[in-house]
Amino acid sequence: MSPDPLKLLAFDGEDLEVISTHLQDAAVKPVDMAFLPREKRFALVADRFDWCGAQSGERTRRRSGLHFERVLGVKRSHFDQNDDKPAVLLSISFMVGDDPAGQVTLFFEGGGAIRLDVECLEAAMSDLGPAWPCGSPPPPRT
Repeated sequence: MSPDPLKLLAFDGEDLEVISTHLQDAAVKPVDMAFLPREKRFALVADRFDWCGAQSGERTRRRSGLHFERVLGVKRSHFDQNDDKPAVLLSISFMVGDDPAGQVTLFFEGGGAIRLDVECLEAAMSDLGPAWPCGSPPPPRT
């Protein structure tokens, strides 16, 4: 496992799939998410499971930040923004609308979702600190 923090950028759907893979099963407290309309930014902080480290038998999590730029609006479905209990992020997808605009959707365990209407896809994810040991890995997804 690399001690170097992970830093990723996404400007298209394929790039976002890479970020989604690294954030699969991340624990996100709804209170650690924010839409900043003036800045056209949506940001969150999550505790992600380190899937790369897991390949060598290490079970760790890392605090990571994710933000999307050029966000025009945010809609939530079956998602309580004021909940203090962590939500499990399953995946993130991008659907092109009037190219380059589209919608980014964050899907959570239990059916919750957050949709971002974006002018174009512009996202960045980076680890914010060192890894720490965690118990068992997330359950396998089908």
